[in-house]
Amino acid sequence: MFKKVVLFVFVIQGFFTVSAQENVAKDKEKEVELKEVVLTKEKKAIEQKPDRTIFDFESQAHLNSGSVMEGLKKLPGLIVSDVAGMMYQGKQLDVFLDGRPLNISSNDLNSFLEGMPANSIEKVEIITQPGAEFPATSGGAIINIITSRRARSYLSATYSSGLNFTSYDKFRTRFNNSLLLSSKNKYFGWQLNFGQNYRESAIWSTISNEANNTVTILSNTDADRIGRTTFAKSAMTFDFKRDRLLLNYDVNYANNSSFVLGQGLGFQTDDFSKNKNLRQDAVATYQKRFDASDKKLDFRFNYIRNDYNFNLDSRLFNSNILDNSSVQNYVNFKIDYSQELKILDEGKMSVGTLYDNLTFETESFGITNLDYFRSTAATYLEFQSSYKNFDFILGTRTEDYVIKGKTETTDLIPFKQFRLFPNASVQYNFAPQIFFNVNYNKKINLPSTSSLNPNNTNYQNPNINYSGNPQLQPTIFDNFEVKISAFDYAFIGYNLGVAKNQVINRVLENTNVVSNITINVPELKIHNFNIGMPIPYMLFTKGLKETMKFDFNPDKINFLYVYTGYQYHEIPNLETKGFWIVNLMSQLVLPKNIKFVANYNYSTTGGNYYYFIAREPFSQSLDITFSKKFLKDKLSIAINCDDILNTNQQGLGSVGTDLLIQSKQDTRRFGFTLNYKIPTKNRLAKEDPNLLNKEKKEDNQIIGN
Repeated sequence: MFKKVVLFVFVIQGFFTVSAQENVAKDKEKEVELKEVVLTKEKKAIEQKPDRTIFDFESQAHLNSGSVMEGLKKLPGLIVSDVAGMMYQGKQLDVFLDGRPLNISSNDLNSFLEGMPANSIEKVEIITQPGAEFPATSGGAIINIITSRRARSYLSATYSSGLNFTSYDKFRTRFNNSLLLSSKNKYFGWQLNFGQNYRESAIWSTISNEANNTVTILSNTDADRIGRTTFAKSAMTFDFKRDRLLLNYDVNYANNSSFVLGQGLGFQTDDFSKNKNLRQDAVATYQKRFDASDKKLDFRFNYIRNDYNFNLDSRLFNSNILDNSSVQNYVNFKIDYSQELKILDEGKMSVGTLYDNLTFETESFGITNLDYFRSTAATYLEFQSSYKNFDFILGTRTEDYVIKGKTETTDLIPFKQFRLFPNASVQYNFAPQIFFNVNYNKKINLPSTSSLNPNNTNYQNPNINYSGNPQLQPTIFDNFEVKISAFDYAFIGYNLGVAKNQVINRVLENTNVVSNITINVPELKIHNFNIGMPIPYMLFTKGLKETMKFDFNPDKINFLYVYTGYQYHEIPNLETKGFWIVNLMSQLVLPKNIKFVANYNYSTTGGNYYYFIAREPFSQSLDITFSKKFLKDKLSIAINCDDILNTNQQGLGSVGTDLLIQSKQDTRRFGFTLNYKIPTKNRLAKEDPNLLNKEKKEDNQIIGN
């Protein structure tokens, strides 16, 4: 199948490449000398930094045609699994939204990201080496989803919409609409982004026992799901000479339901589940500025409340099976200061402090079964300097933790520790945009509240149950990485993550009852080798010598981007195997400036993902997108066809059992997306940085913590 799909991709590429290259040549011939020169900074599809990779969602139709989750799954090197979580190049990801931690994970996170339309996203940063400025609790890496846009000195509006359908066994529709409004003047600015997302989907799951060469179906389920999400993001900014006050309030409400038919060894069910989630996020930021432009002082206060309810009813017996709820409150206050210093050729110092606390309370049928409290006090100091072709970063962060609480029957194991988290980076710059980087940092990952939750917030039947573990302990990471990067697109790297008390999911079986639990593993290592390389198609028509002479923009030429990564999980007392991930992305500029993008993902089988063994690829999908801009780039329309071969499904074995866990979703999807920027009279008005997440780094390259 893999060979057939690769051949299919190249046939499509070959069909369009000749006419596309001729179109580019004709456009070159039409170029004329302009009387005026307007300098504009164009966004890059992919941008490599020493500590992160930045993916532009806003202008890439193949990424923003569906939900945020569907767009993330297309990023090279990113693995998303329903049972194993989210990983990028071997590192477990802590998810941030507009520079602030979401504090949700597992199925709650998947549901949240599926409910967000991808065309509401500006860009995604994956920070593989977070320094001392970021919370030590970020674990191995951070994925920061940035929804904010820019505000202009007049009223501006952008309307975004999308309509998709799947047709695996019947038609299911998905549509979203959103409107972005913004305006500002010399003293005051505001921004409002609101919309909705409706999503019909299906998932077919089978768990079987293959002991003694006999296949026993323990559970076979057919679930029809409906997701309804409404959201609003608001921002206000007040300017006081050099200083600025920023106020943000975001609200997200999800009302999801599912009809599930199940059967298996000794049972048959017809169930209905419903979950409601209200998430509110309020932020106040005061930015103090000085006469010296290199000095910056920021104060931020952040409050997040998350209310969640989950019910599962049996329609066969007209009874309530599960009635679970939780309330989470998170408060964060932080201060950041930075200024330039004369260290070697040039340098900079950053220092800051943070205090936060989180309370989490869960109930089952009205009875409180977990009362959890966590607080963190932290300070950090980091120096950056340059000497000739070398760049250096040296920092450290101290964090003091207090974790306590109780379940319905016992107290939690208390966790009180003061820890030091150093980080260091050395980079040698061979030339502009060509560098070699070596990086180390120590991090910690506190168990997510969804992992701690003793209640079942998933579908269950007589042969399947889910449960969290309130007694989970934090995970300590030592992260090492080396990387060579050239011109954003080409890179080769290796990273090693050493984790102690790693939190993982395990699926176990006892007398034909399957349990999905969360445990600490004393120690494991994750090795990851990855390489990315763009291959311009003109290399085959003009040759290497002529291609090297050509001064081109990679975002506007015809090329094939090849990514491959090898991941190996080393677990004591367990024989494990690695697996390969392959991503091929082809971009062709067709006549009439129509952009064609084909994206293919594949992972090999037989490898270990923690305690799971891939019987089928984690990802195997061919997606194609056609997009074009109209009305002087004010209107963008994209037509997408995802998983057109209908090959994307998962099959996992579980170590220590004879289980085979299989699942298939209706991932074959067809539809369109449009973005329309409503015209304004003053097109030359100055564009100012975004309001929703204005940070102390004026170039928006470092997010807040």
